[in-house]
Formats: sequence, structure tokens, C-alpha cells
Amino acid sequence: MKRILQATLLSLGMATAALAQDSSPAESDLYKIVKVSTPEGIVLEIGGVTSLPNGDVAVSTRRGDVWVIENPSSPRPHFRKFASGLHEILGLVYKDGSFYCAQRGELTRLTDTNGDGKADQYHTVYAWPISGHYHEYSFGPKIAPDGSFFVSANVAFGNEEWWRGESKVPYRGWVMKISPDGKMEPWATGMRSPCGLGMIDGELFYTDNQGDWMGSGGVWHVKKGAFVGHPAGLRWSNLPGSPVKLTQEEFYKTYDERRRRDANGRAIKPENDASEKNPLLLFEAKKKFPEIQLPVVWLPHGVLGISNSEIITDDTKGAFGPFAGQMLVGDQGQSKIMRVFMEKVNGEFQGAAFDFRSGFQSGVLRMAFGKDNSLFVGETNRGWGSAGEANEGLQRLVWTGKTPFEMKAVRAMPDGFEVEFTQPIDAASAEDLASYKVKSFIYKYHSTYGSPTINEEENPVKGVKVSADGLKARIIVDNLRQYYVHQLTLDGIREKNSKFSLVHPNAYYTLNNIPTGEKLAISQTSTKNSATPTTAAPAKTPAKAVAGKNAKTDVTKVGATVKTKVPTYEEVKPLLSKHTCLACHNADKRQVGPAYKEVAKRNYSNEKIVDLIYNPKPQNWPGYATEMPPMPQVPKGDALKIAAWINSLKNAPASANP
Repeated sequence: MKRILQATLLSLGMATAALAQDSSPAESDLYKIVKVSTPEGIVLEIGGVTSLPNGDVAVSTRRGDVWVIENPSSPRPHFRKFASGLHEILGLVYKDGSFYCAQRGELTRLTDTNGDGKADQYHTVYAWPISGHYHEYSFGPKIAPDGSFFVSANVAFGNEEWWRGESKVPYRGWVMKISPDGKMEPWATGMRSPCGLGMIDGELFYTDNQGDWMGSGGVWHVKKGAFVGHPAGLRWSNLPGSPVKLTQEEFYKTYDERRRRDANGRAIKPENDASEKNPLLLFEAKKKFPEIQLPVVWLPHGVLGISNSEIITDDTKGAFGPFAGQMLVGDQGQSKIMRVFMEKVNGEFQGAAFDFRSGFQSGVLRMAFGKDNSLFVGETNRGWGSAGEANEGLQRLVWTGKTPFEMKAVRAMPDGFEVEFTQPIDAASAEDLASYKVKSFIYKYHSTYGSPTINEEENPVKGVKVSADGLKARIIVDNLRQYYVHQLTLDGIREKNSKFSLVHPNAYYTLNNIPTGEKLAISQTSTKNSATPTTAAPAKTPAKAVAGKNAKTDVTKVGATVKTKVPTYEEVKPLLSKHTCLACHNADKRQVGPAYKEVAKRNYSNEKIVDLIYNPKPQNWPGYATEMPPMPQVPKGDALKIAAWINSLKNAPASANP
């Protein structure tokens, strides 16, 4: 009997250990966020970060300063002010002994001619028009292979129609190429809020954010003469030197910009029409106007960012982890960094986007690798809101040397996808179709602010073939849809030795082109599916709960009503952060959106709040300029917890929740 008991306990212990191994290390175990020590009195609302040949790092600020940081990775770096008095610098590079930065209205060269460590020459390389509108941000520069500079210009918004992006002066909504001697060449248009520029292998890419005509954020390849979708900049396509021939008049003759007025003559804001039968899609508009450049990847709004920013390449050759050569994309609103694997299919870039690292203290705007191969992350949130609660910051992201168990890459195949992993996968889990789930969706192309995900369909996984080394799984996927985002969820995959789950089990592949080539025969694959329904055993009557002084429960019975236990702020905060709620809402005070306490005063039921998360009613909050986008990606269980917490604030004192 004793031996049986010992064997049972040993078996239970082994089972517990196996279960404990199911969860991978957290992001923070793999990539550490380290604060860069800043002298008292220096406020780093960072708009630019660049590394210097000698190992120093320079940053520019929205307040108009440029700082050079000596020994930037040491516990006590030295800050030296190089320049000041500039106008909201939102980009910084170093070339041939000078700094170049984008101010509101010009590309500026800053040079230290006498060697005292401070700029004494401020030279305007090229100035572009500005109307004075607050939203006319200018971003860049990035250095082109020929030594020229790329800069991008944000659109403004209408005075009465605040929701509508407008190009009030040339070249708002454009990317410009500027030579070192000050000659400007219009390059491409259709940009709305082009905060992130990136040079990848000599090619220019940029990020944009959700808004009017932009269903979601994404990454675009910026070819000369391209039109990426927002029509405001087309106003200037007839100016000399424009490589874009499509005019705004031609565009609006084809696609309704929905300018409407009510009986009192006031402008009516376009709203999403959920009953719309055949909404316009961006790839369909491209058939009419071939100048349209589709995104390399969509970054699903609210999932992979809400205010996408800097693009850089991991050029550390493995010193920053197993993703050498891939793109890292910052996000200001969610205070995090995403990762993008990119490939060329039929001559066009496309690829997969993944989560990478969240938890930065403020909005991630700019990034640059240092000489020690750590990533310097420049942050700001003034006026823009972010999940990170600090107003500014400079932090470093340091790889711990532990290889994360991740999807390293996802490649399109004629009949599905090939997933490559950073470590060998467990054959039993990888050959089970239940480990994989694929669905596809897309966004509307319309003048309404943003878009819900639409046309969502499941894509059944029919078979899987695992490579001999366990590093790849090729899956046959039914009903592939060109131009759609395909979400791959691999919750069931385990690492071969540790049995860890993936750190990030979701990939979002934008399938602009389906490759040609040989398809995989089902006979070559595993079709085992542990989720296939079998004859079910008779259901057991649930045992009655035993109440006692040590009993713990999340529900209490009041008469015939079951009341769910209300989560605390500490319990709900990870959900608020994960789903980007904190970027726009605060418990006690107005932020981008109303305070949660104000929402609680509306006396909505929990179920009604969930419905409003999925289908917001901006007309209910007329005093707020930025409307809340639909958030259908929030799981209902999470939404109900958030709703229960919001309603708990009705009578809570101001200090009850942060």
C-alpha cells in the first residue's frame, strides 16, 4: 500500500511538473526593459533617436532640444545638450559629421564647426509650407542609398469636420525626397499620419494609423509614384514634378467622401454602416486606380497597436535574439513593439506580424540599436495618450540570452502556410490539427474613421507536415483568400523538450498574393485531430458546492440571482493594458475618452457595456473629438470583467482606483 501511495504521489508530481512547463517564460524573462538614467531637470519627450559611430546615442525632443548621451549603456551616462530652440523635432539622423532633423516646417542640418560639442550652425536644407494647424507633424528624416533624405508630412484635420484629414498646404500627406543641397522631389502620397519611416535593405517603408480612409494601421512599401490610400494629398498631384497622376477630383468622382449636412446646415460625421451589403475594399479600389499600393502587412487595430510608429531592422546578426533581419515596429498608443517577418511573393512584399514586447513606461515613438546591441527606445505621450503612464522616457531593451519559443517566420504556400519556429516543436502537439486555428478578415475602405473587421471566416486546417528537424510545420489551409489578413493561432503547439507553449501564439499574415507551385498532398500530412467530436459519455450531474468557513467562490447567490464577484483594479489592469483601454481612458479623469467613473454614471448593464465595446456609439459622447473604434477582438470574458469593474466605480471614492 505504501509503494502504491508513493507511486501515486510521484505520478501526481510529474503531472504537476508537466503542467507547470506548459507556459513559456514571460516577455520580461526574455527581453528586459532598463531605464536610462537621466539627470534631474531633463524632460525627454523624445521624437528622434540615433546611434553615433563612436557608440554615443543622440536624442531629439518634442520640446526642441538635441542631446548627445555619452556612455549611454552605463549606470551613469553623461548628457550633453547639442542644440536647442527648434520646433518639435520628430526625427534625427547623423551623416558626415552633422545631425539632420525634421522640424515642423523644415529639414535642418546641425553642425558643430568649432569642436566645442555644441551646434553653432543651424542650416535650413529645405523648408515646406505649413498652415499652422496643430496636427501638421513632420517626420524623419531617413537616409536613402544615394545620400538623400526622406521626410513625411502629416495631414491636418478640418475645422468644422474635425474627423476629416485635409491637406491644407503642399505636401501634407506626402513623402518627400530631399537632396543634401536642398532640392525636393515629391515621392508618393496617400499618407494620413506617417509617423514611422524605415529604410529596409535600401527600400523605403512607412507606418500609418487608423483613421478616415484607413481601416487599420499597417506597414507600406513606399514606391515612387505610389498612392497608399488617403485622398487628401491628391490635392497636389498636379504640381510640377509630381510622380502621382491620379487627381483628387477623379478620385471623388468614383468614391463618395460622404460630405453631408443636416437641416441646420451642420456637417454630419460619417458613421460605419453595419448593414452595408457590399462595402468597398482597398484591393477593389486598386483595380480602378492601379497607383494604389496595398500594405505589406495590416497591423490589426487594438491588437498590434493603435498609433504605429518607428520601423527599424534588427541588424545585430543574432546579438538581439533569433530574429535577425526582421522588422521591429513601435507603437505609441499601446507603449509596445511588434515584429514583422516579410517576404516577396509575385514581386510584392507581404508577410506576418507578431506581438514582441509591451510594458514600456510611455508611448514608443523612436528606436535605434546601440553599440552594445541593446535597443534604445524613445518615448512620449503628451497630447497623444499611451498605455504607459509616464509622459516621457528613454529606456533600453536588452535580450537576456534566453531563446524565446516563438514563431520565427510564417511563409505563404500555394495551399496554406509554412510556420518556422525558433526551437524544435513537440511532434505529438504539432501533428494534431487541434493545435492550429486559422481565420481571415479584412477592413472597409471608406471615409469613416476606421473600420471594424469584416467578412470574417474560419479557414479549416486540413493537414500538417512537420519537418524532420522539428523547426517547421507546413499546414494545408482551406479557403485561402487573397488580400485578406489570415490570423494563425497556435495555442496547442509545444516546444519539444520543455513543453513550453509559444510566448505569442498569434500571427497575422497579410496575403496579398498566393504563391504558385506544388501543393502538398493530404496523404503526405497528418490529419489527426484530437478535437474531432466523439460519442460523448453521459453528462454527470454537477456536485453541489459545500459551503463552509474555508470555502472560496467567485459567485454568491442572492435569491434566484447569481452575482459575479467584481474584479479589483489590480486584477483588471492587465486586461485594460492588453486591450489598449488605458491609452484613452482613466478611472477618475477625462483623457482621450471619458473617465470610467463617468461611464459608470450612465447605469449601463455589464452586457450593455460589452455591446458598446464591440459597437461604440460616439453620439452618446458629443464632447469628445476622437471617437472610440469598434473593438470586436476583445474576448467576451475579458469584456465582461472590464464592464463589472467599471460599474463598481459608481459609488467609489476618487482614491479607490488609480
